Amino acid sequence: MDRKLLIILGPTAVGKTDYSIKEALKYGSPVISCDSRQIFREMSIGTAVPSDEQLSAVPHYFIHSHSVTELYSAGRYEVEALALVERLFDEGHDTLVMAGGSGFYIDAFCRGLDDFPPVDMELRESLNRRLREEGVESLRLDLKRLDPESYSSMDIANGQRVLRALEVCLTAGRPYSSFKTSPSRKRNFSIEKTGLTRPRDVLYDRINRRVLGMMDSGLVEEVRGLAGYRHLPALQTVGYKEIFQYLDGDISLDRAVELIQRNTRHYAKRQLAYWSRDPEIRWVSPD
Repeated sequence: MDRKLLIILGPTAVGKTDYSIKEALKYGSPVISCDSRQIFREMSIGTAVPSDEQLSAVPHYFIHSHSVTELYSAGRYEVEALALVERLFDEGHDTLVMAGGSGFYIDAFCRGLDDFPPVDMELRESLNRRLREEGVESLRLDLKRLDPESYSSMDIANGQRVLRALEVCLTAGRPYSSFKTSPSRKRNFSIEKTGLTRPRDVLYDRINRRVLGMMDSGLVEEVRGLAGYRHLPALQTVGYKEIFQYLDGDISLDRAVELIQRNTRHYAKRQLAYWSRDPEIRWVSPD
């Protein structure tokens, strides 16, 4: 095919933003973000959105494009991103650059998703009650039993993601992960996946230093300003839930920083495990 989409993926803090901008400049393309948190306009520091300088280097899409008050999903991203890509190709682009670390969103875009079962509101409320009263560990144990693949690959510190996966398992009677294993939908453009990787000690050091940079940039103040939204799914994520614990007086600020660093390292490890099963990815060093 003459039209090609280049996807830059990899674990958090590996260097996807700078690499994707370099590739976008080479091809005269914008950068189409595929990040399930940078999409929310109320969240900047804790999601490590590109800097103003990086955003001005090339046009970016799906950065601060939606509100945390919206329910957003991989299925919705598939529809919206596919429409954008088709429009950009029709405008004359031969090669487009997509970049991000949200594996499920990338799979949704590349392969399409089966239709998830309708939401059982009674079941959802029951799971939400368990999450509030018993904590995410209770739901994680059920998910591990019903869908070990999702358990091993997703951010299991994110209570809402665990809840959604478990909800689908219980409603559909089949694993949440099975919804991304059906035959791929056809795309009328070719897709190339480039995975960025670094030695683990280097990656973990970058993660630790990034978290310290977030603190210096005002992460506590950003999270404090989002207190009215803390119950929403978008805020149930690493970097925000730990600071809420600090603001609640449950842990010290130093402990919150340690937990963000640890949980981010664990998330990066799960990202790499998720992509290790994809033979289409060509792994390179960002340098």
